[in-house]
Amino acid sequence: MRRWIVILAGLSLSAGPGFADSTAGEDPRVAELERKVEVLTQEIESLKLGAVAETTRYESRRGLAPAASKVYGVSRGISLGGYGEMLFERFDCEDQDGQGVQTRDRIDFLRQVLYLGYKFDDRLLFNSELEIEHAAIRDQAEVQVDPLTGAGDVELSGEFGLEFAYVEWSAHRGLGLRAGMLLVPLGLTNEIPEPPPYLGARRPGVEQFIIPTTWRGDGAGLFGEAGPGFSWRAYLIEGLDGGEFGAASGIREGRQGGSQSVINRPALTARLDWSGGPGLLAGASVLTGDTWQDPQPGGAELTARHTLYDFHARLAWRGLEARGVWAAGRLEQAGRLSDQLGLTGAERMGERSFGGYLEGGYDVLPLLARGSDLALFPYARYEVFDTQENVPGGIENPEYRRRVLTLGLELKPHPNVVLKAEREERRNDAHTEVSQWNIALGYMF
Repeated sequence: MRRWIVILAGLSLSAGPGFADSTAGEDPRVAELERKVEVLTQEIESLKLGAVAETTRYESRRGLAPAASKVYGVSRGISLGGYGEMLFERFDCEDQDGQGVQTRDRIDFLRQVLYLGYKFDDRLLFNSELEIEHAAIRDQAEVQVDPLTGAGDVELSGEFGLEFAYVEWSAHRGLGLRAGMLLVPLGLTNEIPEPPPYLGARRPGVEQFIIPTTWRGDGAGLFGEAGPGFSWRAYLIEGLDGGEFGAASGIREGRQGGSQSVINRPALTARLDWSGGPGLLAGASVLTGDTWQDPQPGGAELTARHTLYDFHARLAWRGLEARGVWAAGRLEQAGRLSDQLGLTGAERMGERSFGGYLEGGYDVLPLLARGSDLALFPYARYEVFDTQENVPGGIENPEYRRRVLTLGLELKPHPNVVLKAEREERRNDAHTEVSQWNIALGYMF
């Protein structure tokens, strides 16, 4: 760029003002030089602004969602992106056995997210996600403060938090280092939660209860590429807190979220993916670690190691989009953990949890209106999951073995904006599930 400026300046000085005046309307070379000067001026202004202007394509990079990957597309300086989604839910008035239930329809602005990144140079960058959940944060209960310690608790209706924040150094594509608050690299939704890329008004139940999206933790690790089409990530992060596990929600409440987390027993997580061509990805992930973070109770040592693994695949080919996940977890010492937590009967922890889903959709609009800029996807998803299987010293609760069939339609007026409408037929072995209708609006930028 500097070379062009010097050359152009030299040409202008050597030619003199008379040359420009006499040939401005005749010599096309002058017009071309003026065009190049204008281009260079715009590039300089872009650099002065820290490259905030749009300089990247919307595509997933290094395991992150498309909008979350914007920092990788700037040359230097700040990157901004984000996403949001709103959900309307209308519940049936009867459960699956036809018994009347009291329900209330609800609408919720689920989340508004801001991605803020900064690229220091070609090797070093910072990336982060800030999220407001449920539209606001309001106190709904009286704050109770311990007069001795000053600690207090309050019930909140919403949440404002940090979803991830990491510094990344990478000398080349084969190997890089990340440290900070990291997204756990399991499944297909935890690292890519933005609503336009996935089908469905709500995230799959498998990736809420078996893989508890959104799942993050403080730590550090490596990532890179190994051979044609292969990519991998391996992190050492804070472990789960087994004292918060529950039979209904599984390990979900055991996430520590990177806030004053106890790390007496960290966890190791790793992922390997293979991209076999445009739109095809398949891989596997695992996380393992002891989950008892408190002082040891009397008797034998309590560790309650939990190991969770998944196999996943997705395909985007022409108008077809398809995804599938199978995940399974094993909790060692589930009986001892249940005893320590005082759980009895059907509320005791199971040794195993599992779940899987298949979903697919097809853009039919090219068949109906050729050349249209819109996309119209009829889609379907079927999933089954159970958070409590094989219960030592207790019984399995049939309510926790769930099946969901979702049929829906999504309209994309723009690749980064989506409107979804769907029907969820919900079932469990206790015949107490309630089905529902959903309408969702989502966007990313």
